[in-house]
Amino acid sequence: MPEALTERVLVVPTELFHRLGYFQGFSCDTGRYLADLLSPEHTSYRPRSEVEQDPGFKQLIPYVILSHRGADGRQTVFQYTRGTGQGEGRLHRKRSVGIGGHISTVDAGTDGGSKPYEEGMRRELEEEVAVRSPYTTRCVGLINDDQTEVGRVHLGVVHRFELEQPLVEPREEDILECGFRPVEEILADLSAFESWSQICLRALYGTERA
Repeated sequence: MPEALTERVLVVPTELFHRLGYFQGFSCDTGRYLADLLSPEHTSYRPRSEVEQDPGFKQLIPYVILSHRGADGRQTVFQYTRGTGQGEGRLHRKRSVGIGGHISTVDAGTDGGSKPYEEGMRRELEEEVAVRSPYTTRCVGLINDDQTEVGRVHLGVVHRFELEQPLVEPREEDILECGFRPVEEILADLSAFESWSQICLRALYGTERA
């Protein structure tokens, strides 16, 4: 593939992640990791085709969970099935609660003043879904899953968007069978979900009750 057409994605050395504090699963200690992981001193853009098979680097992925708590106190989460047209073939046909994707050079801007991670998260969200409700947002944790082939080369940063109304529409054809679903129903059906979603749901909602 010509150099100009090669997708280059944001990565950090896996060694940095280990130095900051290795974990398997979910960590809510965002303060321990984010400043260093997102520092230009440690990040670089490398060809995606190379780093997908290189566990020496972790690709940073914003993973947005869209949630809503109704007037009755019931917590629901937006969930969907990944179609076969989405980029990561190893996740096709898996169910997911995460919206997001790779940060690439297109998010870096040309003036050096943009924040690539925030730009990439916003771009991925707007490309995949239309959020028709006001919301509040906060970063709630990180995911690392070295027990799967996909997880060994990715590191997820989890953002929880709490919507005033459960109004979200898919913009991509490959976001299938989507909608808000009570968390207790999802927790009872976790085997259908990709590993990152399983990790997040257990960590964030595992103590929730109907």
